[in-house]
Amino acid sequence: MSNMTDKRDLLIELGTEELPPKALKKLIYAFEAGIKQGLEKAELSFDAIRSYAAPRRMAVVVDGLAVRQQDRLVERRGPAIAAAFDEDGNPTKALQGFARSCGATVDDLEKLETDKGTWLVFKQEQKGADTASLIVDILQQSLNDLPIPKRMRWGALPGEFVRPVHWLVLLFGDEVIPADVLGVTSGRESRGHRFHHPANIRIDTAQTYAPQLQTEGHVVVDMAARRAAIHGQVLELATQLGGQAVLNEDLLDEVTGLVEWPVALSGSFDKRFLELPAEALISSMEEHQKYFALTDENKNLMPCFIAMNNTVVKDRDLSGKGHERVIRARLKDAQFFYQSDLEVSFNVWIEKLKKVLFQARLGSMYEKVMRIQELGAFLADAGKYGSEIK
Repeated sequence: MSNMTDKRDLLIELGTEELPPKALKKLIYAFEAGIKQGLEKAELSFDAIRSYAAPRRMAVVVDGLAVRQQDRLVERRGPAIAAAFDEDGNPTKALQGFARSCGATVDDLEKLETDKGTWLVFKQEQKGADTASLIVDILQQSLNDLPIPKRMRWGALPGEFVRPVHWLVLLFGDEVIPADVLGVTSGRESRGHRFHHPANIRIDTAQTYAPQLQTEGHVVVDMAARRAAIHGQVLELATQLGGQAVLNEDLLDEVTGLVEWPVALSGSFDKRFLELPAEALISSMEEHQKYFALTDENKNLMPCFIAMNNTVVKDRDLSGKGHERVIRARLKDAQFFYQSDLEVSFNVWIEKLKKVLFQARLGSMYEKVMRIQELGAFLADAGKYGSEIK
């Protein structure tokens, strides 16, 4: 029998197909919060909790988790003394019914003095449940509560999740907690990088989980460490190219959710594309290709970029040229649409706004623009700004 002070480390890893990169941070934070809330609700003590996330997995490690709940004294309050006995001192039906519902006799009940009177209560010691018997329900509830706008089905399984699930690691100390969740059976085998180490990895303990995945599986499962590695590689490569990286925090988060083993590469594009507005170029690189743009010391855009691969490549130049071919097509599209816009005067665009409804009771987008223009002029006059501001 386990000692009340016994503690073990818990590892939960859910392996999936590639998760939505923009939602990964939100999902893993909610997953960790759900597990923590479930443990606290079950009154299971633990030392610390932390989470890991990569494109194909979400994991939570709980340090020093109690192996079972504490035994506790459960107290059920019955009828007041005044309603418990009749004039002859015999138990009333209310008292007899209460004792029967507790599986006890009237003699087993105790008195409880309160500021509102004396009551009869039944006290019973309730044995704490084993942690292993509670974890599966806690896990299932936390998965059900994840902020997933659209869940999907796969195969003939009844379960739904954000992406198909392929494996589940449920390790409590040295033992696997048996479970069937979202169509998979729990075990202690995780999987490495899809290309560098597609084979299974037998996890020894919760504490060796992250190191094993990194050394054996080529997966940096710590999201913060992976983000820091991406950030560092981008800065280093930008310096080598003689420029400064345009660091968009949202792009950093998204790229962190796209790669398991980040490897930075550089590429270039034709200088003639620099004739386009910098915003259009940066938008094409960031939104479509997830590339990091570079600027020179004068903050002017440079004809190069940094891409983040998910694999170690043997021929970096060849891989870089592949990225260049893709961005060239993107920039040609941007160039075409920009030049097409230049061929149309602003008056034409203004006329088109008259045909775009803003809101049924507020008129068209054109009318909205006119209202904002009048409001801007009023504020400029009120603030005594010059004609340039106005």
